[in-house]
Amino acid sequence: MTATPAPLRPAAPVADPEELAARTRAFVETTVTPAEAEVIAGRPVDDALRVELQAAAREAGVFGPVSPREYGGLGLDMRGQALVLEAAGRSLLGPLAVHGSAPDDANIELLAAVADPVQAESHLAPLARGEVRSAIAMTEPAPGAGSDPSMLLTRAERTGDGWRVTGRKTYVTGAQGAAFLIVVAATDEGPTIFLVDAGRPGVRIGRRIPTIDRAAVGGHCEVDLDGVAVAPGEVLGPVGGGLAQAQTRLAPSRLTFCMKFLGLAARAHELTCAHLRGRHAFGVPVAELGIAQAQVADSEIDLTAARALVRDAAAVLDTAGPTSAAARHAAAVAKTFVSEAVWRVLDRAVQLHGSVGVAEDELVMRFLLEARAFRIYEGPSEVLRWSIARRALRAPR
Repeated sequence: MTATPAPLRPAAPVADPEELAARTRAFVETTVTPAEAEVIAGRPVDDALRVELQAAAREAGVFGPVSPREYGGLGLDMRGQALVLEAAGRSLLGPLAVHGSAPDDANIELLAAVADPVQAESHLAPLARGEVRSAIAMTEPAPGAGSDPSMLLTRAERTGDGWRVTGRKTYVTGAQGAAFLIVVAATDEGPTIFLVDAGRPGVRIGRRIPTIDRAAVGGHCEVDLDGVAVAPGEVLGPVGGGLAQAQTRLAPSRLTFCMKFLGLAARAHELTCAHLRGRHAFGVPVAELGIAQAQVADSEIDLTAARALVRDAAAVLDTAGPTSAAARHAAAVAKTFVSEAVWRVLDRAVQLHGSVGVAEDELVMRFLLEARAFRIYEGPSEVLRWSIARRALRAPR
């Protein structure tokens, strides 16, 4: 089911990214964190909440950091997104509120790069404006494709008037309530990407998988495709070129995940420092105990290093392009380090909060639960290390 947002406002004048990041942070603090408290207390993260928050983001002029300006977005490059999405990421709901949450952010990148004019009008425009949601159906149950896309089992066969797609997908983020799916399927020419309306005959949105992270609108779902008819005009990019086309979203998606979770870790670190200053043990503030100070220092180091890696990788994507070898390498390095650094910072935050830190209605524990999957989504650390090493071991560049 598609929710109807507030009327679209024209894009704000081009803003300085630092000023926009400051406004985004203020918006998150005043508008988003009260809604976050409701979610921690049990309010569902659904389309009603999404529409409410995105209307407020439009009003504040911080909507659409990844959306092109011609569709009412801010049209930021990756360096600008690094500032703004970190600010938005300070709340579990911040990226959703500004329309920079997965999978829509990366799907906007893909469609902006690959869609033809008709597809841009039918799919990119409403998605970029926040009128609909999308999902990408790539991962399959074993023995199908996961980190290795060459293992695709979902097939698309030519018919007299287009294609028929058959297969099973899993961990399709946002599938419940999505207007359309971006489906990757094998063809005789090679992997190919198809635009499939979610309500089409043969598309069945199945079980919503009960994952440890719960902040994604539409959840992570199983999807069955049973002879789904797809028109020739719904092939995204060239037939057989799906893997190359998917690269346009992969490096940006890995990096925007880093930006958002970096903001979450930074906020957890600040909450921890405030807790340590106010908590006493053995006659002194816990903040004065050396063993606590060592953990605070390690989190400062992790956050500083992660921020530097994200901004360096963003510059590489902006200058070399998201599909370049340099961009893929920089994004893989950043995603591997940042996902693990974020986990360390959040784990320390829980530890330093003591017994209150393990309660699921405490922010630091909810942040930790949401962040655990970050080390797997968009490429597990182990697979990324393998690809990083392969590039490093090739002939000198």
